[in-house]
Amino acid sequence: MSNLSRASQISSPFILIGIPGMEEMHVWISIPLCCMYIVTISANITVLLIIKADRRLHQPMYLLLSMLLVTDLVQSNAAIPKMLLIFWFKLRDITIGECLVQMFFIHSFSIMSSSVLVTMAFDRYVAICLPLRYSTILTNSMIAKVGLFVTMRGTLLIFPHPFLVKRLPFCGNRVIEQTYCEHMAVAKLSCGDIRINSVYGLIVTLLVVVSDMPCLILSYTMIIMTVLRLPNREARYKFGNTCAAHVGVLLVAYIPALFSFMSQRFGASSVPSVQILVSSLYLIIPPMFNPIIYGIKTKEIRKKMSKSI
Repeated sequence: MSNLSRASQISSPFILIGIPGMEEMHVWISIPLCCMYIVTISANITVLLIIKADRRLHQPMYLLLSMLLVTDLVQSNAAIPKMLLIFWFKLRDITIGECLVQMFFIHSFSIMSSSVLVTMAFDRYVAICLPLRYSTILTNSMIAKVGLFVTMRGTLLIFPHPFLVKRLPFCGNRVIEQTYCEHMAVAKLSCGDIRINSVYGLIVTLLVVVSDMPCLILSYTMIIMTVLRLPNREARYKFGNTCAAHVGVLLVAYIPALFSFMSQRFGASSVPSVQILVSSLYLIIPPMFNPIIYGIKTKEIRKKMSKSI
């Protein structure tokens, strides 16, 4: 590729199409999206400020919750504002640099969020199944090490993605049929060989799924078994209700993410509008519900909120 064509390729923007086939519905879709974004930002920041202000909440459970809320805020701010600009003002252009930055933040913080959810499940397992050992197993120093591992895991696994895309030639079509710069959605526009992108993306997904899903399933299985053995019916209902809410949020987080991965590689025959709507859910729904399910439903945080109102 000549230097002139290479420079032209770098300077030419991509076009995020939004939801193809539903362009006339974009304004209507933007209304609930904007409302959910406002709730997400407000709820996450409120819970974070409550935890920061009260030193009694500087405990492993709440420190992990803070990590989760920070990853939610980054994911939401990396994706949703651009979606709203597309839906409201048809500002679909995105430079290759902006696209690669968005890609990195969305994918890396998605992995960080998954890592934190696994750690939070383990935290609840120790608290419910091994309460006498909780203070010795989960210390603040251990949580700091977990935070470092979470950050490094998400960063190192996704760091190659932008470079794998940047090396590709884009000969003509630059229309991304998505609401954000998803790795394979961008790579598939290339007129070059994208096998490395596809294989590496598959490896990353398998590493995350194979390591995180069994840990989540095992943790909540052990928690549920312990809860069912509780003699107090009211306690069983309380813990069971909490576990059901947690599992519901996990399903909403993981199922759309896996659907997005599968559809980008094997879903050429699926309806694009449905594919894009479902694949965007994991960037919208979990960040809105996480501060409510994991934070506001927690007694200590709920008390702080009621006092401040």
